[in-house]
Amino acid sequence: MHLDVTLLSGLPASVSCAFFNFFSTQISMLQLKTSTNTPRNNPFTISLMELFFLLPWLLFSGASWASPAEGAGTTFTIKNKCPYTIWPGTLSGNGAGLLGGGGFELSPGSTASFSAPPGWSGRFWARTRCVFASSSLPPNGSCETGDCGGALHCAVGGVPPVSLAEFTLGGGGNGAAKDFYDVSLVDGYNIGIGIRPSAAAGDNCRYAGCVGDLNAQCPAELRVAADPGGETVACRSACDAFGSPEYCCTGAHGSPATCGPTRYSQLFKAACPAAYSYAYDDATSTFTCTAGATDYLITFCPATDDADKA
Repeated sequence: MHLDVTLLSGLPASVSCAFFNFFSTQISMLQLKTSTNTPRNNPFTISLMELFFLLPWLLFSGASWASPAEGAGTTFTIKNKCPYTIWPGTLSGNGAGLLGGGGFELSPGSTASFSAPPGWSGRFWARTRCVFASSSLPPNGSCETGDCGGALHCAVGGVPPVSLAEFTLGGGGNGAAKDFYDVSLVDGYNIGIGIRPSAAAGDNCRYAGCVGDLNAQCPAELRVAADPGGETVACRSACDAFGSPEYCCTGAHGSPATCGPTRYSQLFKAACPAAYSYAYDDATSTFTCTAGATDYLITFCPATDDADKA
């Protein structure tokens, strides 16, 4: 299955006209029905109350308002290689529109694609073991990892521990000639994640992310279990677990010269060698591509050969 979703803002004129014509027609028919007091027997006629509930669904569903070719910018494709359903979350960092409505469901083996404009900045992550109430508008519930306030469509970041894919695209108003991206485990780890550019657009334009399952290697003091003594569902960062300056790179340890790797960050680095394992792990963790020259594949639960293809 392949799902195409785009930015919620900037709908094509043809779509805007279609919405206007559709709603104008429905309101006219409703007025006619009210004035004549005739029963509604047209299956395509809806009430104002139905319109009220239908509009948010149309805006936040996985429907595609435009094909990727119609939108300028960079195409992100999210792929779920996990053997279970995930609920990717997205968050914009510079006031731009949310990609994918802020979050959606993605079944095993499925992909979702959407376009971001030049200069877009934001992050992606996966939520796991979620339950959402289908009867509520907007849908709400909870996720065991990566939860964003109980909402399906995230307006805040995921609760640690959570693996992150972070991007700042070049172009637009920022004047940058390069895209910057990374996978970050600074907030901990819930599932593996990898980023692969579609083209080698620069010397440092390559795979970033994980090659192993950190949950299987997580020390007991960092483990987050589904149930007491049960399966490990996430691995906390040492900063999150202990809060001390040497792990959080704060206070006297607030610079690259005074905050180095620890035994915990080295464990994270072994599982995800091309990812941030602590705050100042820049040298082997930040990647760049020529702005506008490549699209990006974000894979959750990547296999070793995903990194080998880079």
